[in-house]
Amino acid sequence: MELEDLKIFRAVVREGGVTRAARHLHRVQSNVTTRIRQLEEDLGVPLFIREGKRMLLSSAGRVLLDYADRLLDLAEEARSAVSEGAPRGRFRLGSMESTAAARLPAVLADFHQRYPEVQLELRTGASGRLLAEVVDGVLDCALVGGPVQDQRLVSWPVFAEELAIVAPAGHPPIHTARDVRQRTLLTFEAGCAYRQRLEAWLAADSVAVERVVELSSYHAMIGCAASGMGIALVPLSLLGLLSADNTVSIHRLPARFALASTVLVTRGGSLAPAVAALLEVLAIAVHGDAALGEAA
Repeated sequence: MELEDLKIFRAVVREGGVTRAARHLHRVQSNVTTRIRQLEEDLGVPLFIREGKRMLLSSAGRVLLDYADRLLDLAEEARSAVSEGAPRGRFRLGSMESTAAARLPAVLADFHQRYPEVQLELRTGASGRLLAEVVDGVLDCALVGGPVQDQRLVSWPVFAEELAIVAPAGHPPIHTARDVRQRTLLTFEAGCAYRQRLEAWLAADSVAVERVVELSSYHAMIGCAASGMGIALVPLSLLGLLSADNTVSIHRLPARFALASTVLVTRGGSLAPAVAALLEVLAIAVHGDAALGEAA
């Protein structure tokens, strides 16, 4: 199996057929057809289900597509690593939603200006899911809630956040978890680092959670909190962007629950050029020209 075979195979999938793939690759159509058939013969399985002029991925084709993406991306990474040029190619970054909204816009704009040949893809999600995708190679790196203990990963502290309880407007001051009137949690899916922190704060005062409502955005959490449905845990850096001043009340927590670190994680081993470049841009955004801390 050659990388060029995988490149042709992926082009047929992405372009929706041999004709468009041949045009995209600047090859004659018969050459593309022959290479696909040779790849199928080499693997011993059909990669496409052929229905007239339509070509649909078979189950084996879907499996190979995932490997083809990873192998071709790794080949591009290797090219960048041994060349003297700037990073280029596909770069898959994961991030918690709050970090993406409050911290990344200026950082990614600077990154794009410095490295225009990098095709950056941003995916948001809960820390647990992002970490699994970094381990599996689906993401090149991710910004998640720290600390991260997985020995397969290395991490760098990037942002310091202060988290606060968001409750309905007019809610009495919340000094301990026992002061919370509505014990429904408005939060992201299981695996969210901030959800775990909120649950730990309640458990520290032996306060039982009545219900958990999983939502997909902080806008939804703020809206539900304003309506009296429950409470949420939100970074203060994000609250100013959500225009929630008059609709909810904000309650500070003790430092051990409020202070959180956001870390950049990637797989162990040699540092991919795009990840190293992002670390430099993050260092400038956070510390000026100072370097980020040692890998954790």
